[in-house]
Amino acid sequence: MKNRFTIGEMAKIHNTPVKTLRYYDEIDLFKPIEVNKENGYRYYSTAQFEELNTINYLKFLGIPLKSIKDHLSKGNIDDFLDLLEAQKKETDRRIRELEKIKNRFENRIEEINEARKITNIGEVFTKNIKKRNIIRLKESINSIPQLEISIRKLENKFNMKSNIFIGRVGLTVSKENLEKGYFNKYNSVFVLMEDEVDKNIETDSIKEGLYVCIYYRGNHSESEGYYKKIEGYLKENNYKIIGDSMERTIIDQFISKEKEDYLTEIQIPIESY
Repeated sequence: MKNRFTIGEMAKIHNTPVKTLRYYDEIDLFKPIEVNKENGYRYYSTAQFEELNTINYLKFLGIPLKSIKDHLSKGNIDDFLDLLEAQKKETDRRIRELEKIKNRFENRIEEINEARKITNIGEVFTKNIKKRNIIRLKESINSIPQLEISIRKLENKFNMKSNIFIGRVGLTVSKENLEKGYFNKYNSVFVLMEDEVDKNIETDSIKEGLYVCIYYRGNHSESEGYYKKIEGYLKENNYKIIGDSMERTIIDQFISKEKEDYLTEIQIPIESY
């Protein structure tokens, strides 16, 4: 029975690229049993089949090649169990992270589908909103370029991945500026949080309560007219502002090129006089 296989034959038998076997040889992870000194051809034997199977199995589990190499050099059962246990913990961590990502997809899909059903565009209304957790960067923001820079600052400050920001970013206008009619003078950028936040991260919250709201087709640069519309509604209905406004674009040009799809919401906490 044949017991010497070229690197090409070994690759085919184990469904492993030749390039990978050459790399394993280079890093001393899995070396051929024989190398022809004249032509450099590598040869393997059936005695190495199980070793390569083990390497491929551990690699499939996500274990780094360095850890696999360390295990093979030690070759004891305790080390093998430790290796599997460590990778199990890492897999559990990745599963939790993927569950968070899945939840974000589901939340975003639901929000966009609900946004497409909204019919009271441009109409002022009130609603009770539950408490929400946010991370927030307080600084003056007067333009879209400043907004983009502030978002990056926020991301870096809290050491958070930008993928959590998609569709969750908003701006605030202070109560004082609202009362003065300075509707385009934003005083902070925030991100609505969907997941539990690291205890070391300083979070803020938006209180539960009654809010006056309006949806409109546009982005932040077009908000002023809608603030004025809210202003008139508050006077007519004897409400007063008790906190900063929240302004968040739910659908923008990065989601749809059609402006009639754009959707921004303004929310301002209020109470009766």
